Amino acid sequence: MSANAMYAVHALNQDFLQRHPQPAQQAVNQLPVDDIVELLQTLPAIDMIRLWDGLLLDVAGLVLQRLAEKNSRQVLQRGDPIHAARVLSRLSDENRQPMLMLVDSNRQRELSTLVQYPENSAGSLMNPRFLLLNENLTVREVLHRIRKFKPHFTRQLYIIDSEGRPQGMVEMHRLALAEAEDILLNLMKPVPSMVIATATREEVVELLESHRITDLPVLDITGRLIGIIHYDALVEAVREESSIDILTMVGASRDERALSPIRFVVSKRLPWLSINLLTAFLAASVVGLFESTIAQFTALAVLLPVVAGQSGNTGAQALAVTMRGLALREIGTSQWLRVVWKEVGAAFINGVSIAVLTALGVLVWSSSIGLALVIGSSMVIAMVSAAFSGAIIPVILSSLGQDPAQSSSIILTTVTDVVGFFAFLGIATLLSGML
Repeated sequence: MSANAMYAVHALNQDFLQRHPQPAQQAVNQLPVDDIVELLQTLPAIDMIRLWDGLLLDVAGLVLQRLAEKNSRQVLQRGDPIHAARVLSRLSDENRQPMLMLVDSNRQRELSTLVQYPENSAGSLMNPRFLLLNENLTVREVLHRIRKFKPHFTRQLYIIDSEGRPQGMVEMHRLALAEAEDILLNLMKPVPSMVIATATREEVVELLESHRITDLPVLDITGRLIGIIHYDALVEAVREESSIDILTMVGASRDERALSPIRFVVSKRLPWLSINLLTAFLAASVVGLFESTIAQFTALAVLLPVVAGQSGNTGAQALAVTMRGLALREIGTSQWLRVVWKEVGAAFINGVSIAVLTALGVLVWSSSIGLALVIGSSMVIAMVSAAFSGAIIPVILSSLGQDPAQSSSIILTTVTDVVGFFAFLGIATLLSGML
C-alpha cells in the first residue's frame, strides 16, 4: 500500500473513531489482540485512550501487556481510572505491579485503592479473571476461546452485551452437547441471581441460601459484569459468616458495632468529639470578630442560623454523594474536578433560587433592602463553598490514604460554619450603611 493510501486509511480510521466511538469500540473488540495493539499504537494519544477505555476487560488486559511501555503509561495515567482498575484486577500480582509502577504516585495510589474492595465484600470474594462472551458467538468459537484463555473451572459461562452487562448464561453441559455452529443466543438462559461488588458477605450468603447456585456473577455500580464468585468462595463465605457472631461477642472486630463495649465506643468517638469541640470554638471566634456589628443590628443574630443551616445541608448532600461514589468505585480520586464542578454548579443554581426566596422573605419581614441583599448574597457564597468542600474533602482524605467516613463531617462542619458566618457577617459589615 502506498504512503498516500496508508495516510487516507489512517485519516478515515480517526474520523470513524471520533464520530462513532461506540460502533468503533465494538468493531475493535472483535479484532485479534495483535491487530488491536498495532492499531492503538498508530493513533494519537487521545484517540488511543478513548478506544482502550472501550475494550472488553479480558481483551484490554491482554492488550495492556503487549503495548509499548510509553502507550501503557498513557492509558493507565490518563484513561478512565475505573476501567483501568478493572483491567488491572484481572492481572496476576506479578503482572500488575510493573504496570502500577508506570504511573505517578497519586495515580498509583488511586488505582491500588480501586483494585481492592472492602474486606468481606462481594468484590473481595470474586474472581475477576473470567471469560467474556457475546451472544453471537458460535459453539466452535466459544470452545476455541475456552482452550485459549483457560478460565477457572465453572459450570456456567456468562454472556454480555456490548456495554459489558450480563445478558444470560450458558451451562457447560449444554455447550458440550450443542452443534459446533449453534450460537449462544439459542443456548442461553436467564441468570438466576447477581450481586453488586460492594454487597456484604451476609448478602452473598443470603443469595446462596435462597438460590441453589454454584457461581454468583458480580456487577459494578453501572451493571457491568466484573467478576464471578465461585462455589469454593461461596462455601468459605458461609463458613466465615457462621463464626462472625462469636467474634462480635468478644469484641474482636476493629469496627464499632451496635453492641460494642462502652469503652471501645468511647475510645473511638472521644478523640473526634474533642476535635469537633476545637473546630466549634474556631467558628465561634469568627462570630466574635463581628461582635460590634451583631450588637448594632440584632436581626443578624436571628438570621445567622438560616445561612448556617442551608450551607450545612448543601455540604452534607455533596459529601454523601461523593463518599458513596468513592465507596462504590463509581469514581476515582483523579476525577475530582468533574465531581467538584458538578456539585458547585448545582449548588450555585440552588443557591441563587434559595437566596431569592430568602431575600424576599427577609424583605417582607424587616422592610430592609440592605438586609435582604446581605442574606441573599451570603447564601449563594455559603452554599457554593459548602458544596465545594463536601465534594473535595473526601477525595483529599482518600488520596491521602485516610478513611473519609471517619472525619469528613467534622471538617465539613467547620468549613461551612466558618465560611458561612464570615460571608454573612462580613457582607453585613460592608453594607452596614444600608441596614
